[in-house]
Amino acid sequence: MPLILGTNSIKDTGFNVANSLRFNKGSSDYLSKNTATATNAKKFTYSVWVKRGVLNPTDDSTAQRLYQGYADTNNRLYIQFNYSAEVIRIFGKTGGTTEIYWDSTKKFRDVSAWYHIVMSADSTLSTQADRMKVYVNNELIDSWSKTNSPSQNIDWGNQIAQSNGTLTIGADNTTSELFDGYMAEACFIDGQALDPTSFGEFDEDSGIWKPINVSGLTFGTNGFYLDFENSGSLGADVSGNGNNFTVNNLTSIDQTTDTPTLNYATLNAVLPSHSSTFSEGNCKWTPSTASEYYWSNSNFGLSQGKWYMEAKLTTAAGHNYFGISIDQPDDSTTFLGGGGGIGGANDQYEWSWKSSDGKIYNNTDGGTAYGDTYTTGDILGLYLDLDNNKLYFAKNGTIQNSGTGISITDPASTPNGFYFIAVGDGTSSNSSVWEANFGNPTFSISSGNSDPNGYGNFEYSPNDGGSASFDSSAKDFYALNTKNLAEYG
Repeated sequence: MPLILGTNSIKDTGFNVANSLRFNKGSSDYLSKNTATATNAKKFTYSVWVKRGVLNPTDDSTAQRLYQGYADTNNRLYIQFNYSAEVIRIFGKTGGTTEIYWDSTKKFRDVSAWYHIVMSADSTLSTQADRMKVYVNNELIDSWSKTNSPSQNIDWGNQIAQSNGTLTIGADNTTSELFDGYMAEACFIDGQALDPTSFGEFDEDSGIWKPINVSGLTFGTNGFYLDFENSGSLGADVSGNGNNFTVNNLTSIDQTTDTPTLNYATLNAVLPSHSSTFSEGNCKWTPSTASEYYWSNSNFGLSQGKWYMEAKLTTAAGHNYFGISIDQPDDSTTFLGGGGGIGGANDQYEWSWKSSDGKIYNNTDGGTAYGDTYTTGDILGLYLDLDNNKLYFAKNGTIQNSGTGISITDPASTPNGFYFIAVGDGTSSNSSVWEANFGNPTFSISSGNSDPNGYGNFEYSPNDGGSASFDSSAKDFYALNTKNLAEYG
């Protein structure tokens, strides 16, 4: 099933978040800074918006740390997604005493939507359970597996404000426990315990929790606000305090426009992946080198409208496939589109363009002559017109088959009622590597093209520029993000 549909998207957000930062676990991406004197170390708030990338696999004993304040092993505080259980953990020590050690009973596995996480502390309160609170999308987490709770009047100064300590975002103090995914609007409020309504509100039309402008907040001496809008200084604090962070292994390509107010499609890392590796915020896919032929779908389900995306074949296998499907592979022997005559239950609703012969495959038909072959380094375009039920492909900006589209089944007549865009592999001896650009690229773009609404950053145009390239008609196509989805999907 798709995780994002037009019906659960926000069209008009009011306040718009311009940028997020994409953390890639495999590249050891994180931010760090030395701490400073606190306004009031008994009270603080940390707020951040996150969209998860790779989930912790069952054989991975490494958590994903969102925030850590560290003076030494006896004085530290952190919040993280914990191991394969996918729960939120908060842990804090003062003077060697474990003051807080909580694991949420609720799990957080959605890799398509943005989570707003708030950790709010006030150790002066008389009720022990109120001294540390964690909210997700304005909902107080009130069910925990607990070991210890904070004592009254704890001073967290060694964790949040020691001059020789370290704050890290996206890692621990040893640069492990690395976060994978996207972060936006990271705020630390020094000296106040705030609730989520200082940072967000519910959208009156969709009911979705969304960000508000936080620039007017009082951040306190040790407070900061990271909006990630300066590509030359991604760790810049815009609170006015100048509490800037050092950028570690992050570059300008990691500054993205995938944000809580403009959520872009990615590949879907939670569906069966047959030992695949997802990276770069789930926009890069490397399948297993075992004898498996399968594909990876987008996490947006499409039932109407006109849509464009690009896929770069970073490493070509012997056979590679690019197209659409209505579900994941049936098993490890099924090609996208039934290539090679190997059939699956829903091959009649799959169409793919194969790299080695340039043919279109659908329902084990043996392939139909269509366009050019393609290989390593080529950037392919997919134009999906669900208003007319036509599919078009392009290679390095050239529309294939002289602009004549492929007729596809109306989504309403398919078992699921929507299509996914998919990249696929079809070789047992080696593995392809695909980078999907739904408007939010992981690879360098030399030209820069956006859709008619000004969204997306593509190497080639999402429309025909008036040259009537699509079945002798001029058509405009749109990037796969939630604002376009709410309007056209």
